[in-house]
This record gives sequence, C-alpha cells and structure tokens, in this order.
Amino acid sequence: MSHSQTTAEVPDTPGASSTTTGMDARSHARRWWILAVIGVAQLMVVLDATIVNIALPSAQQDLGFSDGDRQWVITAYALAFGSLLLLGGRIADLFGRKIVFLVGAIGFAAASALGGAAANFEILVTARALQGVFGALLAPAALSLLTTTFTDTKERAKAFSVYGAIAGAGGAIGLLLGGVLTEYLDWRWTLYVNLIFAALAFVGGALLLTRSARNRNVVLDVPGTLLVSAGLFSLVYGFANAESHDWDHAATWGFLIAGAVLLAVFSWWQTRSAHPLLPLRVLLDRNRGASFSAVLISGAGMFGLFLFVTYYLQASLGYSPVETGLAFLPMIGALMITATLATTTLLPRLGGRPIVTAGMALSALGLAWLTTLDLDSTFAGHVMPPLIVAGLGMGAIIAPAMNLATAGVAAEDAGVASATVNTMQQIGGSIGTAVLNTLAAGAATDYLVGKDPRDPAVRAQAGLESYATAYWWSAAFFGVGVLISVLLYRRGATGAPHGDGAPTVHM
Repeated sequence: MSHSQTTAEVPDTPGASSTTTGMDARSHARRWWILAVIGVAQLMVVLDATIVNIALPSAQQDLGFSDGDRQWVITAYALAFGSLLLLGGRIADLFGRKIVFLVGAIGFAAASALGGAAANFEILVTARALQGVFGALLAPAALSLLTTTFTDTKERAKAFSVYGAIAGAGGAIGLLLGGVLTEYLDWRWTLYVNLIFAALAFVGGALLLTRSARNRNVVLDVPGTLLVSAGLFSLVYGFANAESHDWDHAATWGFLIAGAVLLAVFSWWQTRSAHPLLPLRVLLDRNRGASFSAVLISGAGMFGLFLFVTYYLQASLGYSPVETGLAFLPMIGALMITATLATTTLLPRLGGRPIVTAGMALSALGLAWLTTLDLDSTFAGHVMPPLIVAGLGMGAIIAPAMNLATAGVAAEDAGVASATVNTMQQIGGSIGTAVLNTLAAGAATDYLVGKDPRDPAVRAQAGLESYATAYWWSAAFFGVGVLISVLLYRRGATGAPHGDGAPTVHM
C-alpha cells in the first residue's frame, strides 16, 4: 500500500482531495493510533446515552428530585445532542476537524465535571445538556476524521469494523460501567469517568491529528441551521413527551407536527440555498440513503432492547446493576465478531444488500425470541441465546451501514455526512425509546384490567406482557429494515478503490 492512501487529516483547503498529498510518512504510520483516539471519543459519547440510566435512582435520592423530573436527566442530553449534530458536522467542515474534535473533548469533560459535582437537579440537567452540545461537536468530527484517515478499502473496512462495534456496543458498555460505578463507588462517577476518556481523546488528538487550514469554500447555512436544529429539537422533544404524556397531549403531537413541518421546510430550503447545510449530493446515493435508514432503524430497535432487557433482568429476575451489565457481554462479543467479519471480509465481496438484510433478519429473530422469556427463565438457557442472535444481527447492520454511509463523500462534506449518520442513530434511539415505552405501558395497563394490581404475581406478569410487547415491536422495526435494505441497497459489491481510495459509487 502506498503512502498516499491514508491520512491523519485531510487539508480543508479549496481543491483538497481525500488523499494524503503533502502528508509525511508519520501521518501514515500513526493512523491506527488515531483510530484508538477516535474510538475512545466515540465510546464516551455513545455510552453516555445509557451510563447514567442505572445511576438515576441514586442521583434522585441524593438530589431529591421527583419521578416526573427524572427523565430530563436523560432527555436533556438527547435533545441537545440530536438537534445540534448537523450543525456540529458543518462546523467541523468549516473550521477543521482537529480543532473541533479537541474543543468537543475538552467541553465534554468540563460538562461532565459540572454534572458530577452538581448540588441540585437544575445543575445536573444543565450539565447533561452541555454534554449533548459538545457531543454534537465531537461525534461528527470523530467519524469524519475516520473517513478521511482511512481511504484504502481494506484498511477502511478494518477501521469501520472497530468503530461500528463501538457504536453498537457502547450502550451496553454504558449499562455495565454505570452499574459498576454506581454499586462500588458513587453515582457521580458515571459522569466523572468521562474526564478519563476525554483526557485520553484530547491528548491523543493533540499529538496525533494534523491540523487543517480553514476551508474558505464552506459557508454556514444559517437559515438551514436554524430550521434543522429547531426541527430535530421539536421531534426529539415530542417523542420524549410521549413517555410522560399521552400521544393525544398537545405537548406531544404539537411538537411532533412542528418538527415534521420544520424538517420539510429545511429539505425545501436545501434545494434553494447556495451553501446548503446538508447538500443533496450527500443524500442521493442509493447505498448512502439505505445506510442512513439502516442506522435509524437499528438505533430504534437497539435502544429498545437495552432498555427492556435491563428492566426484565432487574425487575423480573432480580439482577443487580452489575449483574445486568455483565449479562450483555455475550451480546457485545457477538456484535464485535460480526461487525469485524461483515466489514472486512463480506462487504467488499458482497456489497451492503445481503449483509445488512441478513443483519436485520437476525436482529428481528433475536427480538422475537426474547418474547418467550418468563419469570422462570434462566440466563444461560433462555436469555443469552436470543441476546447473542440479536448481537450478531446488529453487528452486521451497524458497521457496514456506517461504512457505506460515508464512503465516497467529498472531503468538504465528510463532517456533515458523519453528522447525518450520528443524527440517524440518535433520532432512532429517541423514537424507539418513546414509542416502545408507550406501547409497553399500554400493554401492562391492558393486562391489569379486571385483575388485582396489588397482587405481586399479577404485577410481575404485567411486566412480562409489557416487555414482550416492546420486543415484538422492536422485531417489527427490524422487519421493516429487511424490506428497506432489499429495496434500496444496490446489488453487488461496493467496488474496488479508485483515485482517492474510496469505493467506487455506482448510481
């Protein structure tokens, strides 16, 4: 492989390509260390969507906030993160990925320190929102750095298998780490631990990444930024309200409608703007559009699985937080295996359609299998097998989809394309969590009709009914994913590298 096939950063200057023109041999040699730095940053951002979940009861007792307020510790992060990702991606394209990555890392650390030291509920929620703001800078910068660092097809596949495994397993790792820190230290360490991750990412980024010049060709689309940020905020906020209000409540449907309208106007504006925030060239490739859809669907199904299996293990089987986190390890192992195999071996030979479709089908099978769990189920005999099947499926979805979603993107669009991938996963998770929570609660309520809700056995069975409903609907999400993957992905392999080392893109 020649020196011109990989880079630590692509100069964001007019006319720059995704090759390493002008880069020295050290940039080529340190690319795997750069992957490690990017991996640490991505793990920190992804696990923070779940690491605080297990710590919430302890935080609530310590700070004295109500059950109704509890969800905002989670929602504040999702709102800021989900609504600002596209802006963060464009800022990375505009000002250079290294500087945005470093600002994101240090800002995330500062917000985490503020949250860990929070003396009241208001400070904790503010800190979580700030984590989301800086995460929206960090996540797209990290993925776009990966995209521009690894342009050789084989090495790109290996890098994306690692990145995809982290993106897929991060939520489960967050549950495990959150359980360990809460049980053996204190809930505040679920936030303080980010100081370690952020320090590693910042120091590694400062030493290894190559600073790029500001791209004067990239102009921030202010109307587009306001439209999409407001639209995504309204969408996430509307689905978050569905968890605490009925679907017919104005705070739910009003924001959902507003979000849909704003995003529709944003889409129209992108066809008119001289400098669109999300250029249509990023969206119109079939493989890329299919991959964005796959990430959205897998986000919805995956977060649903983490949430309701956690409920089941703790409420129905009596697992501790640490035991609950450990229970996900077989699934994480399965996910990492297929993420590596699918991206490095199968994707270059078969293309995205058969791999992602098979991943969707396996994930649907795993979720449907989970509906058989009851109060007498054992971990080895009943819980672990469907978790492994679901993990195998998700590994075959996430890593290949993230690879194809950013393949062949021009250097000046790498940040916004990466942000779109992250946005899809975040919005998918928000939608999935809200919809599944609502459906599960309705199933439990329906089961209790005509029964004594004070009877522990009745309450336990109602819980099982609610979890089974969530698993069935998650399986349905992946079933839709099967159809979308078959219809949208192009047939055949992704192609051999050409020119800049990116896969050939056939329309």
